[in-house]
Amino acid sequence: MSRSAIADPRPPTGPGPAPAPLEPVSEAGREVSEETYWRDYYFQSDIHYEWNRGRLEEKPVSDYESFLVYHWFMALLSHFLKARPIAKLVALEMGFRLPLSDGVVIRKPDFGVVCDDNPQPLLPHDHSYHGVYDLCVEALSDRKKRDIERDTVTKKAEYAAGGVPEYYILHHAPEHQAFFTRTGAGVYAPIEPVDGVIHSRVLPGFRFRLSDLIERRDDEALRDDPVYGEFVLSRWREDRERADTEARRADAEAERAEAEAIARVDAEARAREAEAALARLRARLEDRGQT
Repeated sequence: MSRSAIADPRPPTGPGPAPAPLEPVSEAGREVSEETYWRDYYFQSDIHYEWNRGRLEEKPVSDYESFLVYHWFMALLSHFLKARPIAKLVALEMGFRLPLSDGVVIRKPDFGVVCDDNPQPLLPHDHSYHGVYDLCVEALSDRKKRDIERDTVTKKAEYAAGGVPEYYILHHAPEHQAFFTRTGAGVYAPIEPVDGVIHSRVLPGFRFRLSDLIERRDDEALRDDPVYGEFVLSRWREDRERADTEARRADAEAERAEAEAIARVDAEARAREAEAALARLRARLEDRGQT
């Protein structure tokens, strides 16, 4: 989601400060074949390119606050997939190919999800995904109007036409956030929140409160929230319940042992009292016999 600077290759011409680093030169808009894109541009790290019907497109950069929203959401999804391993999460600029009716595009979503029941599995050594993601997520860049339109209009139409079941757009401002599900007609419809909570259809059980995308509460706060309690730190909750069960069992055993000890002491005291009473009775009988 960022581009790095490269050093000026020219040797210094004399004393003075070193030349300032140069920004890599973008080749966005250049016409290249799909073969050339895969060979020469797909793996570039200074500038991430997508391929749109024969032309290179540079992926725009999101601001830091939107990155924090993206990071929080990805961590939440990671919690869910750890608790319910029904899909794989990809967040390494891994592209996928969409053959659309008006041409081919190759997109690199900021991260994607491949469900285990997807007909095209995600293989360990894949460098690109050979199927269609079940969920694509983009962190919106709002530096330019065309960057906003790229995610909210162009990619939205492409992902829907290509068969991506769900598409989420993340941003630090709520008015730029959007969550879509694909209808039977092959177009996206907004996922309507229920009590402020978005429920995923492709990942049953995964849900999040819209306000939490802004607040970004920590895991300890989420684990006791009924919206997230089933998958955020669920092992911690299981461990705590197990510890509580063991503590209750230990308390019960201690109480039982204490009750048995008390009963034993009482029994021994009653036995001593009975022996003493019997001894007194014998003594009285002996006294009577002597008289």
